[in-house]
Amino acid sequence: MIDELGRRAGVASRILRTATAATKNAALELAADEVEKATDVILDANQEDMERARNEGVTGALLDRQLLNPERVSAMADGLRVVASLPDPVGSTTAGWVLPNGLKVERVRAPLGVVAVIYEARPNVTSDAGGLCLKAGNAALLRGSSFTLTSNMAIAAVMREALDKAGLPEDAIQVVEDTSREGAKELMTTRKYVDLLVPRGGPSLIAAMEAEATVPFVIDGAGNCHVYVDASADLARAEAIVLNSKTHRPGVCNAAETLLVHQAVADEFLPKVAGSLMAAGVELRGDETARNLVDGIDPATDDDWAKEYLDMVMAVRVVPSLEDAVAHVNRYGTGHTEAIVTDRIEAADQFVNGTDSGVVMVNASTRFTDGGEFGFGAEIGNSTQKLHVRGPMGLEALTSERYIVTGDGQVRQ
Repeated sequence: MIDELGRRAGVASRILRTATAATKNAALELAADEVEKATDVILDANQEDMERARNEGVTGALLDRQLLNPERVSAMADGLRVVASLPDPVGSTTAGWVLPNGLKVERVRAPLGVVAVIYEARPNVTSDAGGLCLKAGNAALLRGSSFTLTSNMAIAAVMREALDKAGLPEDAIQVVEDTSREGAKELMTTRKYVDLLVPRGGPSLIAAMEAEATVPFVIDGAGNCHVYVDASADLARAEAIVLNSKTHRPGVCNAAETLLVHQAVADEFLPKVAGSLMAAGVELRGDETARNLVDGIDPATDDDWAKEYLDMVMAVRVVPSLEDAVAHVNRYGTGHTEAIVTDRIEAADQFVNGTDSGVVMVNASTRFTDGGEFGFGAEIGNSTQKLHVRGPMGLEALTSERYIVTGDGQVRQ
């Protein structure tokens, strides 16, 4: 079945690569309208998924990631409209020059072809990934989890209808109904059709990709994100940033998992922020200094410093210097998002240049690492590797570059 879906996606991708921006935008606008009109249908499908997940013992943050409500469906539609409003990267010239022999060389963005996404939990990925792939001229093969299959199918059906109305092939967006481990492996090895694979899931999915995938892939890895509060930080601002980074939505990859506090402000800051975090329901695990300053903090182990909790748990460490904060981040971080709160531009520069991460926030919450928040309309994933893209992946990340060389009869001597 995967092979047949890939074949159909390949046919659709060859049509999409020549589609005009106006046609693609019309399809996206139609899709947004149809998603809103189908809100009740999508929510009914999601309730089936939620009930099945609960019966299988899914709880907490993972269950929340699967949930759709009217606001989240509306956000899906809004995201599609934003993608429609963005400049079309396909055909844009990123560089150009004329050689001494008169040849004109241009570097131009082009679609990748067929993009496959394997994702867990969040059904909004179906519309986000489908919309971004469409605008970038790619066909999308979307394989969600078994717990969101009904939701994913409902969303994709609406988008496929919009494609048809806009005169584009429905097979530009396809949901892979086989949610088995074998089906995922087959998708990972469909080199004949898949040009890029983006996995959005936990450590087991990433490990499987690294062990078994033969198609090109981008790692959307774990988010062990840190907030470092510098000696010069505005402490009221720092408290707000820490609370938002941890508690706004703890079950997602851009939630902060570790708080680092400079020892110069730890006596004043840590008791206050710890009290606010614990009042919000956060369990704290800290080093000896943190535990001496605040009652109720459990001892942290080396595993805690490296842990992506995806829950209301946070590790806390007091560090003697900014350099020690950077060293901690580089040892335990996953290259996703790091944040510094400081009033010194020199400290901000040192943290930004010293940490090896796809996104660094200066005086802002880690929760802003998101394609939608970056103005991409949506994201197909967040790359924690360095090739071919890093950080939130929007339209440009779904294109490659090729060279167009124009001459006037030149031949090489």
